[in-house]
Amino acid sequence: MIPLRLSEIVAITGGEQHGHDVLVEGAVVTDSRECGPGSLYVARVGEHADGHDFVPGARAAGAVAVLGTRVVDDGPTVVVADVQEAFAALARGVVDRSPDLTVIGITGSSGKTSTKDLLAAVLRPVAETVAPVGSYNSEVGVPLTVCRVTPTTRFLVAEMGADGEGHIAYLTRIAPPQIGVVLNVGRAHLGEFGSVEAIARTKSEMVQALAPDGLAVLNADDPTVLAMRDKTLAPVVTVGRSADADVRATDVQVDDLGRASFVVVTPDGRAEVRLRLLGEHHIGNALSVVAAARHLGVSLADIGAALSTAEAASRWRMEMHDLPDGATLVNDAYNANPDSMAAALRALARMGAGGRRTVAVLGTMRELGDDAEAEHQAVGALAVECGIDRLVVVGPDAQGIVTGARAAGATDAATVSVPDVDAAYDLLRSDRRSGDVILLKSSRDSGLRFLGDRVVADVESTHTEGAR
Repeated sequence: MIPLRLSEIVAITGGEQHGHDVLVEGAVVTDSRECGPGSLYVARVGEHADGHDFVPGARAAGAVAVLGTRVVDDGPTVVVADVQEAFAALARGVVDRSPDLTVIGITGSSGKTSTKDLLAAVLRPVAETVAPVGSYNSEVGVPLTVCRVTPTTRFLVAEMGADGEGHIAYLTRIAPPQIGVVLNVGRAHLGEFGSVEAIARTKSEMVQALAPDGLAVLNADDPTVLAMRDKTLAPVVTVGRSADADVRATDVQVDDLGRASFVVVTPDGRAEVRLRLLGEHHIGNALSVVAAARHLGVSLADIGAALSTAEAASRWRMEMHDLPDGATLVNDAYNANPDSMAAALRALARMGAGGRRTVAVLGTMRELGDDAEAEHQAVGALAVECGIDRLVVVGPDAQGIVTGARAAGATDAATVSVPDVDAAYDLLRSDRRSGDVILLKSSRDSGLRFLGDRVVADVESTHTEGAR
């Protein structure tokens, strides 16, 4: 964080100062366990816990100050009426005190985290870059990321998600982007938004926030995104596989692991890219990175080289494990919506093209509202269309996948329903074969991401014990 005295934080947030005017020069955190020397502890009140209860632990861990709604002890504290608004104001204050900082905002219904990881991999060799940990893309995650900026940070990659209209606009006020990237408009959080049109309006808030000297990077392959060019004052660069895109991919090839290679063509040259990420859908993410990095002055050759060496940086996103028993497990269960589910199934089908048995272990897609049953059935039908050999559906809320698969012609033997994660674990232990490619895909709260960790740990432990 940029070092700030308590009195400066008071001025930024409009709060009241209690205690000494200490210097905050450590991390800004909302989890008391993450405090260290010089930290500021933000005492948020959540659904299940009051952060003020953890102030003593934060102090013991090194926090020199607290941002909260009340004084808990005699230690330095900034008291505010609304912790979230004060936290947002503090983050904006950090941006305003960073004149050499360029903010790149990324949004979309899917692919945000992978894209910010790729962009960070391209920018870090150029200059100090801050990017979110995991999927810190909310009203809490964005300020946490912004507050990691130091006096020498040049690039801030801000992932911005939304559960309703106005959310992206709110986040862009915290971290105003000079470059705004919109990847796609899909059906994630359809239950909260109510319609795809509402999702599109929300995603367009990213480019509406840009100044005339900024840059909007828009997906030319998504007509809804492309239409956003009329909603921004900034110049627009389009990306995609469309022949009309300003930055486009040609000569696309996909290997047996589902990794794409292609030639990226730009107005001032071309370069070869060989992605290490699993899934052809990452081509669009990479093209958005190319457009943003070119605008920031990175050479096309350096961009291509960095993209070709970048590994998956955030957990549970097409995370591949080659297991000692000869199977391959792909854990993509951090989140799921109809579009990301389709991309993962197609990647799985590609990985099985060499004759390996494909197994899709699928859980619930949440936040789809009234469309949930139909969307789950569509996933089951797509699994059959992709030729997935075995479908394991986990949990009662995902049973539409079974219905859709069987309606599309899947046999009872090829489509198995299990009640919970433990049953899925037992099935994978008994039914897994050498050579299998196993995909785990669900929304985060369905628990399949931890099932993947459990399977990997179990197999590796078993083979380690056997080798002794």
